[in-house]
Amino acid sequence: MAGDASGRSREEQVVVEPDNALPKVSLADLSAAVREAAARASWPELMPVQAKTIPYVLAKRDLMIQSRTGSGKTGAFVLPILERVSAEKNACQALILAPTRELAVQVADQAAVLAGDSGVRSVAVYGGVGYGHQVQAFKQGAHIVVGTPGRILDHLLNRNLSLQDLEILVFDEADRMLSIGFYPDMKQLQRYLPERRINGYMFSATFPPRVQSLAGEFLHDPQFLSLSRDHVHVAEVEHVYYTVPDMEKDRCLIRVIEIENPDSALIFCNTRTRVGYITAVLQRFGYDADQLTSDLGQPAREKVLGRVREGKLRFLVATDVAARGIDLPDLSHVIQYEPPDETEMYIHRAGRTGRAGGAGEAISLVTMLERLLLRRIGTEYRMDLQERPLPSDEDVAKTVRERVTALLEARLRTRDEEQDARMQQLLPMARSLVADEEHAPLVALLLDEHFEKTVGTSLGGEWDLDEEAILRLRQKLADHLRDRDKLQTERMQRVELLASSLAKSEEDIPPVAMLLDDFYQREAYGEVVFVPRPAPRHEERRRHPGGSDFGHRGPRPGGRPGGGRPGGGRPGGGRRSPGGGGRRR
Repeated sequence: MAGDASGRSREEQVVVEPDNALPKVSLADLSAAVREAAARASWPELMPVQAKTIPYVLAKRDLMIQSRTGSGKTGAFVLPILERVSAEKNACQALILAPTRELAVQVADQAAVLAGDSGVRSVAVYGGVGYGHQVQAFKQGAHIVVGTPGRILDHLLNRNLSLQDLEILVFDEADRMLSIGFYPDMKQLQRYLPERRINGYMFSATFPPRVQSLAGEFLHDPQFLSLSRDHVHVAEVEHVYYTVPDMEKDRCLIRVIEIENPDSALIFCNTRTRVGYITAVLQRFGYDADQLTSDLGQPAREKVLGRVREGKLRFLVATDVAARGIDLPDLSHVIQYEPPDETEMYIHRAGRTGRAGGAGEAISLVTMLERLLLRRIGTEYRMDLQERPLPSDEDVAKTVRERVTALLEARLRTRDEEQDARMQQLLPMARSLVADEEHAPLVALLLDEHFEKTVGTSLGGEWDLDEEAILRLRQKLADHLRDRDKLQTERMQRVELLASSLAKSEEDIPPVAMLLDDFYQREAYGEVVFVPRPAPRHEERRRHPGGSDFGHRGPRPGGRPGGGRPGGGRPGGGRRSPGGGGRRR
């Protein structure tokens, strides 16, 4: 935990401190209780982020802290929280918001180790599991609650949890919470915070304007502390790149989109052929995408640009020539599928995001050879190019799991009486698909929405769901699953992690995954229209640029209206303020 000396010295080389900075502390400067807590975790000394942050938490000064994962940031807020909470008061006194269940469990476990036998209790709270254990922990008086915003909000709405005794609010990995789409839940949660002043602390690897705006909404006059061992990331436009295998670039683009979750993006390709191919891939994966090339007629061109400006088109794929002269002031991201042929074109491309003081991000996908060209561009224009690790399919599945869980729980909170009545009728079928009775309402919701979209709102006598009717409906699911084409089936991989945690058996995972995928598609990217797969065509599948076989089956789908990121709403009133986005209607 303490790390090696060389690592500490590197991290201390770049330090940005608040005005009226407080001196850093060592374990010897802290109370006996804090020293005992550190000893339980076998920490011989404080890490730099802990030594710098702890004085501000103890002094009750709100703070934004930039520090990388693995730097010891959990101890930076848990140690002083243990000093400030009272074990005698059986109520939530510290709330720590985290983007994923894994991080929530990790922080809660760390808090339990540090608390030891002090009497301070902690609990991890997250969606996709039953409520029972979490409610019991609240009744026993958990002092530190660590959880994802959506499930915390559920407990507040159901009055299982009260924040009236809250003293400290911590945002852990705030940038990831925004990219997943938790901003709307955080804003609803804010209504349950005490009217009196509490202290707030926000930890994030980067602090673009959208994260700073979030801090301004929840923290009181926060100041900034950075211990990044690389750079202080507060620029309006971040320049990042991913190194990708040449023959898998199209699939890597899909993974990057799922992780980054852009509000709106202009995707640049160097040729019209590549533009057409990437547009088709995005559309077949269900994304709201269209193309802009130089051979597009003026009426069609204006129609496409009008959809972008109105927020009805999320992804626009274009060549440099076609994009000249267009003004799209609200772009959150520019994605360069390949570096430009001319180095100065990088500046023109990247300059289309982050306008008028908004936050923006310029992302490049490069092969090993293209990376050399991109680095030369960075050197020539003195840009801070950050390389990010390419997300794996597992990374995407974990991120989508959190996003879909939050969307499902939000939908359950907003259903009307008629929808609830239909769900009740579908519960017997839902129970036949799930391993845990507590998950049955979620799957009943998915079944209701799936059948409503595919076979209409009325199923006739089948609403009286006896065992025979359930078998008929399960056969409908099997038919719909069989009618999905190759890319629609591949798309289901992003929700299989969540599906496997819900399904009763291996054979139930595919239908549950299909239900989850269709729901996620509608909520995150726009309406899904169910179209049965046409009869196979006897034509040769062609190899397209980007490395993947792409067989065109059935009519080519157009862009869908109402695209947008899950969640709805953004802080600061701007399209690119923090928030991970929301559905734009």
